[in-house]
Amino acid sequence: MDTVLTNQTNCTSYNSSPPVENETEWTGSFLLFIKASIMATIIIAAILGNLLVIISVMRHRKLRVITNYFVVSLALADLLVAMFVMTFNASVQIFNRWLFGFFMCDVWNSLDVYFSTASILHLCCISVDRYYAIVRPLKYTLSMTKRVVAIMLLITWISPAIISFVPIFLGLYTTEKNQAYREKHPELCDFTVNGFYAVVSSSISFWIPCTIMVCTYLAIFREANRQEKELYSRHGAAMLLHQNNTNGDMLSNSGGSSKTLMHEINQDLHTTPTKERNIIKMKREHKAARTLGIIMGTFILCWLPFFSWYIITSLCTTCANPDIVITMVFWIGYFNSTLNPVIYAYFNREFREAFKNTLQCLFCSFCRRPPSSLDQYDVRRSSLRRRSSEFGSSL
Repeated sequence: MDTVLTNQTNCTSYNSSPPVENETEWTGSFLLFIKASIMATIIIAAILGNLLVIISVMRHRKLRVITNYFVVSLALADLLVAMFVMTFNASVQIFNRWLFGFFMCDVWNSLDVYFSTASILHLCCISVDRYYAIVRPLKYTLSMTKRVVAIMLLITWISPAIISFVPIFLGLYTTEKNQAYREKHPELCDFTVNGFYAVVSSSISFWIPCTIMVCTYLAIFREANRQEKELYSRHGAAMLLHQNNTNGDMLSNSGGSSKTLMHEINQDLHTTPTKERNIIKMKREHKAARTLGIIMGTFILCWLPFFSWYIITSLCTTCANPDIVITMVFWIGYFNSTLNPVIYAYFNREFREAFKNTLQCLFCSFCRRPPSSLDQYDVRRSSLRRRSSEFGSSL
């Protein structure tokens, strides 16, 4: 009797366990599907969005300015991040192991460090370009020539190799213990670094360039605000004096000083093609600076969690390091490569119109039309500016 009860109990226990296991397996599969879908969406959006930036600048003559050379190069770096960095990380998250061997693990880690460093160096170049355009406009055309831009881009693409491919392939980035462990376990690809490499690489890749960019953009925005306030106050004072003079409320005498004053007021009120071009150029420079400032701020917000985690866990060997935290800080940083084209489309009118035109050419019946140079948009905005009394820049 005891044997029968025991068997029945075992049978009952055996029959009750599969539903629990099936439910756990189903939940795990569902979460894996959600994770894979999110990663695939980020990767595809980053590839298509950055391709759209590159193609739009190539197709539209109006966008071929010095600043956008850096923007295109940055889009290329973000595109390569999506293709050669995110995809490998996604495979590790989905299959829970490294599938490509010891050598490719070093290649992947090198590309990850290389492209993230290249991205922030591009943003440094953009901040320098905007600094000269707004703070020192007279020196801009002399300083930011195509040759200088080509040299800056060359340095931006070559210099990150110093802290990526060289130390990683020479084994200088990690400890001897971890290197030996990796050779015995090629199915693992953990980027475990020593303290010296963590401090040096994070300083070169993030902390020093970000400090430079923040200081540069503070100078840019102070100068931009000063120019806008000066423009508003000068135009407002001219309008007020002109209105008072019209109503007979100004100086009653007709001396030379009042005539000189009225002559300056008339010069302020009557726009000329040269003055209008200068105002339009200033407003355009301010728009570009604000848009690229938003891009810089987004980059810092996306990568700050990663580099904070990176430096803390590298120096604190006893600190907890959950897998979910590692995944989140990596993919928040990767998500920055997807956001940049969205920022262009939302905050920059010329890019937004170029994106629309390019997409129409690709997917709609407008594909038979020749590429637009966006001149018609510029003419339309110029005519609106002539009829408007508003000054200053707005995105």
